[in-house]
Order: sequence, then structure tokens, then C-alpha cells
Amino acid sequence: MKTLIIARHGNTFRKGETPTRVGSRTDLPLVEEERGTGIGLFLKKLGIMPARILAAPLQRTMRTAELAAAALGCPAPVQPDARFIEVDYGPDENKTEEEVMLRLGTEAATAAGKDAAAMSPEELSALGAELIERWNKDATVPPGWQVDVPQILRNWAELAAEVQEDAPLLCVSSNGTIRFAPSITGDYAGFCAEHDIKVPTGGVCIFTSTDGGPWVCTHWGIKAFKQI
Repeated sequence: MKTLIIARHGNTFRKGETPTRVGSRTDLPLVEEERGTGIGLFLKKLGIMPARILAAPLQRTMRTAELAAAALGCPAPVQPDARFIEVDYGPDENKTEEEVMLRLGTEAATAAGKDAAAMSPEELSALGAELIERWNKDATVPPGWQVDVPQILRNWAELAAEVQEDAPLLCVSSNGTIRFAPSITGDYAGFCAEHDIKVPTGGVCIFTSTDGGPWVCTHWGIKAFKQI
């Protein structure tokens, strides 16, 4: 059997801090170790020992992978892999969700031929929230974001092809990029219809393929630190 584990990094904002939409151009460190350690302990509980560990080359993803490996007692080194770096949120990079929704709403109103200047911030934010909802529902990319969807899909397909029999592979990435990983199952639309594709921080996703068959998702977005 082939096993691919994909995990999201831990928290980059402390409780009480206002989070921002952090993409590939904002390299924040972790503010806690519980989630990274939880990933490792969860995999240990399942009896899964990765033969390879990859992580996007950012502080938050590399450190999460290191914490997971340490908790697992895994001797495999953490290898940086730029294929799985977070997406680029363009003009919304490192902005609060309120700022993001207002900008997106303004763009949506203008594109629809409406006078955005005559609309209230609440009306514009509601339009922006609809675009964020689509991003979280089926990964429809909001305007202005720099997301090369075909390339991301190719990257996940390439990674799946690299997994060897009885040699589990762990890849630590980020929310915007991970949501495209279920495409390896061959039915991405169906997966989106049945799952919340936004993986929580420290969330673990596991895919398996038996006897050369299709990839099947056995775990999705599991909050590992709560399962140990």
C-alpha cells in the first residue's frame, strides 16, 4: 500500500491577535508547538512512520515538520520543497479578513457594473464574503490572487506518483495549497461537495492507494493535537 500524509502547519498568530491572510510572501514563525508535535504523535498512534518528509520552504511549515518528526522519532530529514509553498494572495497578502472582503467586494461590484462608491462597507463586504465562500467551497480563486491552479494540480499529481509502496511520505504545506490535494483522487468536484476543503492549522490528511488502485482519502482535516 502507498500512503501520502499531508499536514497543515501550526499557528502563526497567538490567541487575541488579529490574524491576517498569510501567503507565500509572508514568512511568519510558529507561535506554538502543540500542533506540530500533535501531528507526529497522531501518526505514531496510527503506526505510520514516514520514509520521507517534505515541507514548503517557510518557517511555519519547516518547523511544523521538524516538530512532527521529533515527536515521531522519525530519522528522515525534513526536505524543503518549493512545489508546496502557500499561494500568493496578491493585494490581499498579510491583510485582515475585513480588509480582504472589502477589496474583493469592491471588485465584484465594479465587475457587475455597480457603483461601488455608492455602496456601504457592509454591502461590499457581503459581496467579498461570497467570493471567500466559493474559495472555501470549491477553490474558485478570487480576483487578484496569484494562484496557478493547473501547476498546483500537477504538483500534487507528481507527489502522489513519487510515493513508494510501504514507504509513507509526509508533506507539510499550507491551507491555500492543500485544498487542491484531493484532486489526486480523480474526483475533485465530488470531494469538494462532501468535505470542507479548508484544513485547520495542525490538520492531517491521509491518502492511500492499494495495489496500484486510485488514491482514497481516509482522513481529512483531522485536528491531530486533539486526537492523542
